[in-house]
Amino acid sequence: MNNHNNFKCNIWFTEYHNNNIALSIRVKDILYMDKSEFQEIEIIDTYDFGKVLILDNTFQTTERDEFIYHELISHIPLFTHPNPKNVLVIGGGDGGTVREVVKHKSVESVDFVELDRKVIEACKKYMPKLSCEMDNEKVNIIITDGIKYVAETDKKYDVIIIDCPDPVGPAKGLFEKEFYKNVFKCLNDEGIMVQQSESPLYNLDLIQNICRYLKEAGFKIIMPYTYPMPTYPSGFWSFTLASKKYNPLDVDEEKIRECLKDIETKYYDEEVHKGIFLATPKFLKNAIKKVLE
Repeated sequence: MNNHNNFKCNIWFTEYHNNNIALSIRVKDILYMDKSEFQEIEIIDTYDFGKVLILDNTFQTTERDEFIYHELISHIPLFTHPNPKNVLVIGGGDGGTVREVVKHKSVESVDFVELDRKVIEACKKYMPKLSCEMDNEKVNIIITDGIKYVAETDKKYDVIIIDCPDPVGPAKGLFEKEFYKNVFKCLNDEGIMVQQSESPLYNLDLIQNICRYLKEAGFKIIMPYTYPMPTYPSGFWSFTLASKKYNPLDVDEEKIRECLKDIETKYYDEEVHKGIFLATPKFLKNAIKKVLE
């Protein structure tokens, strides 16, 4: 018995970032393992990060640090837009982004486009802290490819949130020029989009390409923002916001402060909203300046 416990306590999950860098977390229990037609799906319980969703051997989200990611991808565009009613969420099968979006009273409908139904089903069962609003009456779950959806739909949105995995496999097209043109087409005249855009330290070329494609698509305001993310490569991550009209730095801080009386957040507030852009690292600002000028 003791031998079994010792063995179990020493199971580690390791994500290899490259040949020289890896991140390991000690595993308490393996809750779910399956393979869909798109990817391998695992949910593990860990000692320090709670339940963790892993897709194709890559950390996607953890109960301990998910609030940083999900609050920043959601509240910054939703507070930048003065009255967001119709929102499109692409990806994010764990449900964390949808959970944050429906906290906004102005939001009337959320089209939630996810490629892999099995991810949604697994997270509903094993990660209810994230998936708790998937059955909200405002949420319409659409199982399809997000690239195909924006290319074919006639619907228009106030905000589009692209909660995508790394640009490999089926997600690669979410970082290509044609996709951003279709996202622009799907937004209203005052629309805003935001996308997960990888590590500025490891993927600076990718962020430059995203900004270049967004400019070519027609967006007037393009602003990456960075934040700490302990379980992602380098621990230093980014989103890129693009807007047809509204600048996140022009938002009234008092309005955010007032709204947050009814919205529970752990990371985001009115000071973070502006400070996250004002504190953009110099090397990233210089890299973006090169492609946007």
